[in-house]
Amino acid sequence: MSRDFAEKRLNEEQLKQVMNLYGEYLIRLAFLYVKDWAVAEDIVQEVFIAYYRKSNQFEERSSLKTYLSKIVINKCHDHLRSWKNKRSYLTEAMGQLVSRTQTPEEAFDQHSAQAVLMRNVLELPIKYREVVLLYYYQEFTTKEISRLLSCSENTVKTRLRRAKNLLKDKIDSQEWEGLLDEQI
Repeated sequence: MSRDFAEKRLNEEQLKQVMNLYGEYLIRLAFLYVKDWAVAEDIVQEVFIAYYRKSNQFEERSSLKTYLSKIVINKCHDHLRSWKNKRSYLTEAMGQLVSRTQTPEEAFDQHSAQAVLMRNVLELPIKYREVVLLYYYQEFTTKEISRLLSCSENTVKTRLRRAKNLLKDKIDSQEWEGLLDEQI
């Protein structure tokens, strides 16, 4: 067995470890952006392939989790800007206009407080949605989010405050007063 093959095999094993360690987390992160599980899985698969091919470019200025999260976020932004996504979104919206019937499960989910909050969060503009998801659901600090999104920490705090103001109009303030009154 050649030395190059042995090194490549070792890298494949390392990649499997990275995939096992961060795969599910990254898929959930991608899903929060693209709102489609299959697309989220595809994006994460692309990220792992890119990481495998260019792992030597990882400079360890941040954790591997943060580095891979940044790549996932960038790929999600690319997907959301793509014509394929816009066409898919329009097709889905048209299908919902045609079909007004709901299953009992869908009706229950619509009335569930958590489902209402999550739906409202997912309806926020992307610049507000991403900071809310990263801060409250992924539990990143504002400093970590600023590094992930390549903006200042004050910008992150402003976006969080504006997102909460947008949500305030949409959700029952008695149920979610802890979220709305929280200081960032």
